[in-house]
Amino acid sequence: MREAAGYRIALAAITLLVVTVADCWAVLTPAFRAPDEPQHVNSVLRLAYGGGWPAPGEALMSPAIDGARRQAALESDLPWPHGNRRDVVQYTDVAPVPDDERLVVNADNALPAPGTGASLDTVDQMTQHPPLYYAAAAAWLRVTGTADARWDHVLLSLRLFDVLLFVPLPLLAAAAARTLLGDRAEARPAGLVAAAAVLFVPMSAHILSAVTNDALVTVSGAVVTWLVARVLTGDLRWRTAAGLGVALGIGLLTKVMAAFAVPMVVVAYVLAAGLRRPWWPRVSRLLVVGTVAFAAGGWWWLRNLLVLGVVQPVGIPERWEPVPNAGLGHFVTTVVTAVTRSFVGDFGWLELRVPPAVYWSGAAVVAAVSVAALVRRDSRRPAGVLLLLPAALWCSVVANAWRHYVETGWITAVQGRYLFAGLAALAAVAALGIRPRAATVPWIVAGAGAVAAAALLFAFRGMYWASQESAFDAAARLAGWSPLSSGQLVAVGALTCVAGAAAGGACVRFAVVVSTSRAVTMTAAPASAASTTDGTGASV
Repeated sequence: MREAAGYRIALAAITLLVVTVADCWAVLTPAFRAPDEPQHVNSVLRLAYGGGWPAPGEALMSPAIDGARRQAALESDLPWPHGNRRDVVQYTDVAPVPDDERLVVNADNALPAPGTGASLDTVDQMTQHPPLYYAAAAAWLRVTGTADARWDHVLLSLRLFDVLLFVPLPLLAAAAARTLLGDRAEARPAGLVAAAAVLFVPMSAHILSAVTNDALVTVSGAVVTWLVARVLTGDLRWRTAAGLGVALGIGLLTKVMAAFAVPMVVVAYVLAAGLRRPWWPRVSRLLVVGTVAFAAGGWWWLRNLLVLGVVQPVGIPERWEPVPNAGLGHFVTTVVTAVTRSFVGDFGWLELRVPPAVYWSGAAVVAAVSVAALVRRDSRRPAGVLLLLPAALWCSVVANAWRHYVETGWITAVQGRYLFAGLAALAAVAALGIRPRAATVPWIVAGAGAVAAAALLFAFRGMYWASQESAFDAAARLAGWSPLSSGQLVAVGALTCVAGAAAGGACVRFAVVVSTSRAVTMTAAPASAASTTDGTGASV
């Protein structure tokens, strides 16, 4: 009982740490300095103000977002990117617009003016995706009263909405790991490690605390992962199949990436525990999953095929003239490097890059723990099934990039964030591979917190700290750009530090409780055996 309570407290503390780290990213990242964030916000505002969901390529940027981008100095360069442009003004040389002069979003500027022409600079490509995420975010703006607000308040409100979507991720990763390990002694420690594993991928907190539809498809993938873990352990209930269908459908009504969870779901039912059962229960459950998923969101892609003639339309005009490609070797090295780097740490709009040693080390660790899970006899099957999701996502990114490379000679859309729908699966597999003892959990959680802190400091330096300046100058610049006051920013940082200390303390307490309870069990066992032997005439 004490062990279960200690686990719940530690899991809650780790989740709080993950969420507060995401909050730090939400207030640290300069406005619109995450991939496609202006377009994501623009599409949310369009729905919030009744502008509908135009056909791909026909949605336009609004005057509000155009003005906000100018006031946010989006065309400037961050001080520490991988390659500054000498002819472009530095972000650190731009004075923040005073709060009372910042543009206010309202009905007059939230939608594009009639007759605005479409061009590469004016098109909002997000209508190539289904509208669910944007409709939910628009409802959030209305409920919170931030639809009519300064643009930086709108942006922060939407970022916090995505942080809320981030909350279930560590909990679902932990649940998947615990489900797969059942009542084994290492189940609870593995659950805590799976929850903390999210922090070892700093890019996830950066991306998923920005405004992006990846936030909803990531939590959808996490729910699917948890339910697949249940199926693998023999849960063939109808409600589990229906839940899988709903989770898949929500993902499909958000982004095509959810479709790549289908192979994992199918194989899970094929390999579900209790293979002696007849085939029909498995097939019938898969039919339920497919029917519910199609009704909830899969229909959108059939509609695309019937109306537009393609499953995944392109929402933006071709940006470059075709050029001869540089061959297979160039493609492979570029794609593998870009996906790996942007999965681990490629902050801002992918211009603030961690050193190669960092992201290759991260990739090596992921590979090592995955292999460890695959070679263990008792985790080989579930690990192999869960890894189907990130593997399918990776293959889809490579295949899409290859098609465009062959057609145009350019390599595009190779970003690690497209793998985040499989992040919970990777976290659960990592826990299966590490198979930690309770005593090692505090050390792993401390390491996760250290990685998160190092990433935040790296981003702070790269985003706000110019050469020949002090940390106080950089902090003042952050405060000048932020919609929060200096005191509020300090409070966010302090809360994160408290959450880190609480997570560490809770994990230490859990380790002590587990160690104590098992020591008591081991000492009680011989006494019990002796008591049983006495009076039976048996020889001891």
